[in-house]
Amino acid sequence: MTENLCEIVELPPVNITGLVSHDAAIFTQICAIMRAIKPALRSAISGLSFRPAALIVDLFGSEAMMVADEFEMPKYPLKIPGCKAVRPEDVIDPMVDRTNQQYLEYVRMGMDIPKCDGILLNIWEDLQPKTLEALRDEELLGQLCKQPSGSVIYVSFGSGGTLSLEQMVELAWGLELSQQRFIWVVRSPSRKTDGSFFTAGSGEANSMASFFPEGFLDRIREVGLLIEDWAPQVEILSHPSVGGFISHCGWNSTLEAITNGVPIIAWPLYAEQRMNAALLTEELGVAVRPNILASEEVVGRKEIEMMIRTITVDKEATYIRNRVKKLKYSAVKTLSEGGSSYNALSLVAKKLELQWKTMEVNAS
Repeated sequence: MTENLCEIVELPPVNITGLVSHDAAIFTQICAIMRAIKPALRSAISGLSFRPAALIVDLFGSEAMMVADEFEMPKYPLKIPGCKAVRPEDVIDPMVDRTNQQYLEYVRMGMDIPKCDGILLNIWEDLQPKTLEALRDEELLGQLCKQPSGSVIYVSFGSGGTLSLEQMVELAWGLELSQQRFIWVVRSPSRKTDGSFFTAGSGEANSMASFFPEGFLDRIREVGLLIEDWAPQVEILSHPSVGGFISHCGWNSTLEAITNGVPIIAWPLYAEQRMNAALLTEELGVAVRPNILASEEVVGRKEIEMMIRTITVDKEATYIRNRVKKLKYSAVKTLSEGGSSYNALSLVAKKLELQWKTMEVNAS
């Protein structure tokens, strides 16, 4: 390959109304979408001006592997952390063409903005709350810098995890009773814990205060920080002030905790998370978990307090911290040049390069 090429192709949405029942599980809906999208994927690949060297799919993309076989393309699964989609046609033109000098100027300006002392915007809170929340992320990290090393518990159940209102109340009491500092990414409570990817924002309560015990927000003002819906997780977990993570044990969150040396309170909710929790607690020894399944029963405040203290101040905390720090150093080594993961990915890249060259020769 003589140049880097990035061409984004957006596939049209598919209607699965007649393929699954209205109350089908999220997993079933996603699988139906992936099956229904295959003709559009096939058409998109055929319409490209070049033949891709490989097809890389995520966990749910196995249905597309037969399409790769039709085009004689090697296929690789890949789990990519998701973000809210932005259509290419909705951004300004220079951002689509990276060969355009304007693109480079926009990137330069964007990198310069965080260097200023403040940003004045012609908007207000209710107009663009998410934009303002994102801009205040630096403020969050600034607060973390004021906390003692390893003193903050980070609480997040992923982009799709939700708790019942009763469980949120117990978790709030557990955090308060533990007397530890904390940052909690709060999502609206739900009757279901099996993910809210298709129902985000449809929680039962109307305001954050109604999620918690009476007076909770006032009592934790000096030690707790509540953030709605989303937080910069990687930056938080990598901060020295963070000493524990109450997590749903999604694999991305699991690796982000381990590679930053952060002990975990395993709180699996759905999908493969229970298996991940078992690995973390029983095999790796870097986590503790409730005595009951959090996805089936309500975990009480006293048990939550106990788990927090187990990974922060109790005698067992030293053992857990040492275990996870050992894995952190192992992760750094394997990702460095000459490490096993570095070498494995290099082999994949070389194989793709050979495949590409072979395709070019055959085409000529």
